[in-house]
Amino acid sequence: MASPVNLTPTSAIVLGFLDLVGEATPYDLKQYTARTVGHFWTFQHAQLYTETERLAKAGLLREQREAAGRRRKHYSLTRAGKQALDEWRKRPTTELAELRDLGVLQLFFGADPRSLGLVQAEAHERKLAEYLEIRKRNRADDQRGPLLALECGIEVERALIRFWKRMADSGP
Repeated sequence: MASPVNLTPTSAIVLGFLDLVGEATPYDLKQYTARTVGHFWTFQHAQLYTETERLAKAGLLREQREAAGRRRKHYSLTRAGKQALDEWRKRPTTELAELRDLGVLQLFFGADPRSLGLVQAEAHERKLAEYLEIRKRNRADDQRGPLLALECGIEVERALIRFWKRMADSGP
């Protein structure tokens, strides 16, 4: 049965993290996002606060407020939320990645490929090193999905390094 709630990518992030960790505040979700999916999916993190409320009102999340102190809201999946997430995961997307790369934009508008290539190759080598370190630290205990997404990021960085090194090696 299809969810009566329109699930956006932000919805999927909220539902997915709550499925992984059980319970979290919007601030916790922001932290998880920054360390994981934020490497390949960018959005305004303030959306996590409004999205948790929207999903709770729709019955996909259970909300509990702390009785004292900061009175933070803690969210967890309801059965309907778990079902909506499962349905979302079962629908493969045909949407392609959007390449939003300032270096490519500069190249398009006539930047020097050699100097830009040198800088970009170095930047992508740093990002690749970061991803390889994450993989090394988390290989044994992480779930399959996050590791597969990390492998995609590693392959993309390797391809971008090859491209930018070709630019750096190109003559005038």
